[in-house]
Amino acid sequence: MRRLDLVLSFAFLYPFSSALAQNPVVEVIHIDGTINPAASDFIHSAIERTVEDHAQCLIIDLNTPGGLLKSTRVIVTDLLTAQVPVIVYVSPSGSQAASAGVFVTLAAHIAAMAPGTNIGAAHPVTMGEGQTQDSVMMGKVTNDAAAFIRTIAEKRSRNVQWAEEAVRKSVSLTETEALKEKVVDIVAKNVDDLLAQINGKQVETPSGKKTLDVKDAEIRTIPMGWRHKILDILSDPNIAYILLMLGFYGLLFELYNPGAILPGIVGVISIVLAFYSLHTLPVNYAGLALIIFSIILFVAELKVQSHGMLAAGGILSLILGSMMLIDTEPSFEFVRLSWAVILPTIIFTAGFFLFAIGMGIRAQRRKPTTGREALVGEIGVAIDTLNPTGQVRIHGEIWNAEAEGGKIQNGKRIKVLKVVNLKLKVTKLEN
Repeated sequence: MRRLDLVLSFAFLYPFSSALAQNPVVEVIHIDGTINPAASDFIHSAIERTVEDHAQCLIIDLNTPGGLLKSTRVIVTDLLTAQVPVIVYVSPSGSQAASAGVFVTLAAHIAAMAPGTNIGAAHPVTMGEGQTQDSVMMGKVTNDAAAFIRTIAEKRSRNVQWAEEAVRKSVSLTETEALKEKVVDIVAKNVDDLLAQINGKQVETPSGKKTLDVKDAEIRTIPMGWRHKILDILSDPNIAYILLMLGFYGLLFELYNPGAILPGIVGVISIVLAFYSLHTLPVNYAGLALIIFSIILFVAELKVQSHGMLAAGGILSLILGSMMLIDTEPSFEFVRLSWAVILPTIIFTAGFFLFAIGMGIRAQRRKPTTGREALVGEIGVAIDTLNPTGQVRIHGEIWNAEAEGGKIQNGKRIKVLKVVNLKLKVTKLEN
């Protein structure tokens, strides 16, 4: 009986002993692109999942040219309040942590870089005003960003002076220089080398100090889900611009062809997605107003005989609006509209309004070819003497007719003036 109890005890404890024997888990995500709302939401979700999975730490594999300050602040807040150690690893070789990436890297519990990478150039730039801001406003923005990065550097015990210079003077460092200046903690060739160097390190979290036990750790990559991928795509200004124009096309198609349904549905969905996308971007509303005004001018060209003046104004307004819609400094090319998108859109839009919709309106104005209205103005022959009534033949059909302006002899050519109650009012056609 005692032997059976021992067997049952071992059987009961086996799952717990096997769980304890499992290797520690390290979770990894990849951020390769701009810092935008999709990236901030993805990092937030990854931190939550790492806590739920009881993983040792989260590694953010980072390569970014920068991004939006609002999204950067959200990420920094998540990193500073994370209940699990977060390591930002700038990799692979050739990658960078520029602009917003500096803030994110400095906010990590452990900052690491791969050989051949660089960090810096965090000076704020003007976005969304269509022109450079005045010196007073720029000074306020710079001072705010400098204070923000100082706070981060002090919190993580990193080089505060260099962090402020990265904002005020746009200085940059290589990975070896960053390690020497105490901007980052580690230079690692790859993730395995990184884990070997951080094993046993202690980090401070809001819940207390934690010692990293990552020896022989199982590395799990958290992929970006479809929701975050869609948000990332929508954060592209070129996609926002295309959606905006598609929305206008769809609504106009529906207005000119009531009951088509599909163009209206596509138009509304595209405009909603476009405004969501523009909400995440630095939009110049003067540019947006010019684009809407260009659509109005194109429509007016179809209604008013302006000899092309309205169309020319529409094209000019569309070009200016597209240039101004999302305007930033040259260093922020990743949030600028591409001319490879603007030019085809302008050409297509001009052609769409001047030809496609124009042909539709001309078709609506064209003289009817069937029914009673089609007979007005047609030429026929009197088969009776109209004095004043009789019969005429038009296009091989015989109609009752009434002469106006005098008697019409049999065999004479006639012209239809109007149709009244299926009787033609005709007049004699002079040779």
